[in-house]
Order: sequence, then structure tokens, then C-alpha cells
Amino acid sequence: MRFLHTMVRVTDIDQSLDFYCNKLGLQEVRRKEVPQGRFTLIFLAAPGQEGVAEVELTYNWDHEVYGEGRNFGHLAFEVDDIYAACARLMEGGVTINRPPRDGNMAFVRSPDNVSVELLQKGPALPPQEPWASMPNTGKW
Repeated sequence: MRFLHTMVRVTDIDQSLDFYCNKLGLQEVRRKEVPQGRFTLIFLAAPGQEGVAEVELTYNWDHEVYGEGRNFGHLAFEVDDIYAACARLMEGGVTINRPPRDGNMAFVRSPDNVSVELLQKGPALPPQEPWASMPNTGKW
């Protein structure tokens, strides 16, 4: 058995690709339009992780409200520098819902309110401002 992907329903392809690719750093691996089913599938992966653990964005052409889906949990990605990753996301307009006060873990949310956990690769970094004193914002 091999893990293939996690599927996340999205309401706006451009907004979602901006978040997952431009801001989070994933890359589009492949895309499939299914006119008879009225949906589009877009597979994303971290650089070098194609075919290992992908994220499938599902865009249904007939719009519906999905809610926040907190029972989904979250996607998790390992990053080389938690502080640099969070700074890059903030510069891109992404709210850091749970800042990396511990130098190890942070949470953000996609445009469709999917929780995304960022974990520091290797040992936690030493606490650093502004992160160490930054409060949580919203839900994560």
C-alpha cells in the first residue's frame, strides 16, 4: 500500500493555486478536466515529491458551499526554516493563525479554510520575535 494524495475541494482555482503554489511553494504536477462530471482535478506536490504525497484540488463546476470542514483536520508540510516560511506567507497576505512561537510549528489556512500545518525540519529553532510573542488569530 502507498499513500497517493489528499483531496481538498476548492471554490476558486486561481485563488487556490495562488495560495498553494505561489505562497506555500507547491508545484502543479498535472491537471485533468472532466466535462462529463463537471469538475477539474489539479494535483500538486512539494518540489521533488511528485508521486509521493500529493494534494488533489477538486474544483466542481457547479458551485456549492462546503463549510469549514474542521473534521478534515489539516495538511502538514515540513519546511527548512519555519520563520522564513511564515514571513513569506505573511508578505503574501496570508494570516498566520498559530504563529511558530516554539520555533517548530505554525498553522495557516487556505482560501477555502483548510488548515495547513508547517513543521520545522529537524530540531526546533530558538524562539524569535516577532513570532515568540505573537498571539493566535482565528481558528487553526
